[in-house]
Amino acid sequence: MNIEFETIASQGLARAGVITTPRGIIETPVFMPVGTRGAIKTIDTADIETLGASIILGNTYHLMERPGVDLIVELGGLHKFMNWGGHMLTDSGGFQVFSLKPKIAEQGVVFKSVYDRSKVDMTPESSMEVQQKLGSDIAMAFDVCSALPATHESLKNDMEMTLRWAQRCKDSHTNENQALFGICQGGVDLGLRSESASRTVEIGFDGYAIGGLSVGESRDEMVPALQAAIKELPENKPRYFMGLGDPIGLLEAVSNGVDMFDCVLPTRLARHGTALTSKGRINLKNAKFAKDDSAIEGFLVNGWSDRYSKAYIRHLLTTNEPTAGRILTMHNLFWLKDFVAQIRSAILAEKLDEFRTKTLKVWQ
Repeated sequence: MNIEFETIASQGLARAGVITTPRGIIETPVFMPVGTRGAIKTIDTADIETLGASIILGNTYHLMERPGVDLIVELGGLHKFMNWGGHMLTDSGGFQVFSLKPKIAEQGVVFKSVYDRSKVDMTPESSMEVQQKLGSDIAMAFDVCSALPATHESLKNDMEMTLRWAQRCKDSHTNENQALFGICQGGVDLGLRSESASRTVEIGFDGYAIGGLSVGESRDEMVPALQAAIKELPENKPRYFMGLGDPIGLLEAVSNGVDMFDCVLPTRLARHGTALTSKGRINLKNAKFAKDDSAIEGFLVNGWSDRYSKAYIRHLLTTNEPTAGRILTMHNLFWLKDFVAQIRSAILAEKLDEFRTKTLKVWQ
């Protein structure tokens, strides 16, 4: 695919860049909101456009199950189905599948549907077929996501399977208008992380993802594993850390050379009444906000943070009004998008160290 990555500025390993595709550009670092079933929970496509998001995620497994890939194709593909003109990345379904504890064999995996408990088979080839039919801008290779903690032998077996599946994904991927990213595995084993990354690069992909981290391991385990993989990845390709969305984690990963991120954290927190702010998380269900007529984060000029009082949002939350989830989802996504934009600006101004110090004081 005609996808290019250009570094505009760097500070240490951190870089501010631009991904260019036939659809347009994506400025990096970038946080990608998660729209698992073709929608970000509680908000619609017009809201996503208001956010100014350049790329969002869809989930191959869930869309394959409901409404079904053939129906989406009949209705013009995923972009038209959603009425979304921005970039779309589809994950392979691997993480969701492995959370269902499937039977794993060389050919692929077998598991029970979360919808009707029917038998489902997924292979690297079928994941590629579905993603190509969906018409996303970026597809992900089908991988084996290791549960942590795990033995060296188990991690190595999963890594080797992931590499064999990565080659099968590349061999079966024929859509020249869709980029294909490989995924590095290896758990928190530094040697396996390095080997997985270098051998994935040998296969050759349009971009590279670090999978199987941010799954419960400590930060002290995560960062060295990330660093071991990054050292093996080419500088002229996008790098994607899968499933990372907390401010310190984002900052750590960007500081080590990562460009792309996704996570359900900001939207999940929103639906449970928690807002992200420059002073940390706040739970608006707390009684102390019952008479608080101040905005969550008034300095963010986005039409959401400065429009509703904490007292009003708390009222919505305590009376189970769905509008609360929508307001807080928009706020948290705005806030995190602004946070990542501040990281980019800090790199451009060579002030990342100062920004890091300020962030750690609040979030550590």
